[in-house]
Amino acid sequence: MQYWLMKSEPDEVSIDDLARAPGQTVPWFGVRNYQARNFMRDAMQVGDLALFYHSGCAEPGIAGICEVCSAPYPDETQFVADSPYFDAKAVRESPRWLLRDVRFVAKTPYLTLGELRQVPELATMRLLARGNRLSITPVTNEEWACIQKLMMERQ
Repeated sequence: MQYWLMKSEPDEVSIDDLARAPGQTVPWFGVRNYQARNFMRDAMQVGDLALFYHSGCAEPGIAGICEVCSAPYPDETQFVADSPYFDAKAVRESPRWLLRDVRFVAKTPYLTLGELRQVPELATMRLLARGNRLSITPVTNEEWACIQKLMMERQ
């Protein structure tokens, strides 16, 4: 099993939206970075777990855990002209952008970005790297264990 951090703006899809979704599952749409797309396409596997991270909000942070529950498939938003994720160069015969479905696992104690930055064991986490803007990043086993410990301490 591999671990991931997946960012979503909570006004688009929050951990609560995922928990309320039919089957507690949503497509992870709108990824428009090739490296993040390649993580989804090539490295993620069904059953992998991810930290559900709220970004683009007043207090960014980890809000829950989700599970990758589908193989990659084309992100339909790339073909919808009035979508903010429209890509005029995308063609159905060879789509540029893919997504995977994720399933709700748990809502967790909220760990803010500021709190994560204070944990020495997380100093090399990609989320915390200067200039990192990727919406999907791998999380090491050690980082996952450290974050799980922080969550347990909060409960």
